[in-house]
Amino acid sequence: MLRERVSPNISEFLKYLAAHPEAENNLPALTELSRELGVGVAALREQLEVARALGLVEVKPRTGMRRKPYNFAPAVLKSLDYAIALNKDHFIAFADLRQHVEIAYWREAVKLLTPEDHNKLRNLVSRAWEKLRGSPIEIPHPEHRELHLTIYQRLNNPFVTGLLQSYWDAYETVGLNFFTDYTYLTEVWNYHQQMVDSICSNDVEAGYKALSEHTDLIHQLISSSQ
Repeated sequence: MLRERVSPNISEFLKYLAAHPEAENNLPALTELSRELGVGVAALREQLEVARALGLVEVKPRTGMRRKPYNFAPAVLKSLDYAIALNKDHFIAFADLRQHVEIAYWREAVKLLTPEDHNKLRNLVSRAWEKLRGSPIEIPHPEHRELHLTIYQRLNNPFVTGLLQSYWDAYETVGLNFFTDYTYLTEVWNYHQQMVDSICSNDVEAGYKALSEHTDLIHQLISSSQ
């Protein structure tokens, strides 16, 4: 059994948040926290900015500081954005990680989906085909992102879902949502159709096969856009 302890590597402000999970509404003002924690207001303000960057709290003029539900994505995306700025090939490495994560969690994720989720996935595929077959043709990027995130949304693992969410944010940062190769897009959505049909018919392994083949296409997309 894991021991309940607070890491010495996090700030006093984060320790306070961890120790007061019941404080879902407004958090005390920094001056009050300063007195309670024995930490200067200037130091707490710096710690608050870190917490905001990590997506753990929000600060608004009229409502003050509020805790936000834990989300792994902001911390990942901050680091990933910097990595891509250093070298765009870092996105390729992250895309490979995302591919392995989706494949690893496919069976667990699809078994958790509800009939309502199945209907949502069908609707996303239908909307995507309408865009691709319309005049003018539209890129169904919102549907692409939402379809993948919907498949994994029921996992009780904020690190998996946060990592996948970060991938799609980075995907947009590097501009892949604007790529317009029609042959590529139709191939991708043929695989999506197979994946969703398999999910809705409870054929987990057929969906797994379609996912595995589909995720290899990202490497083709990246290579052709460089």
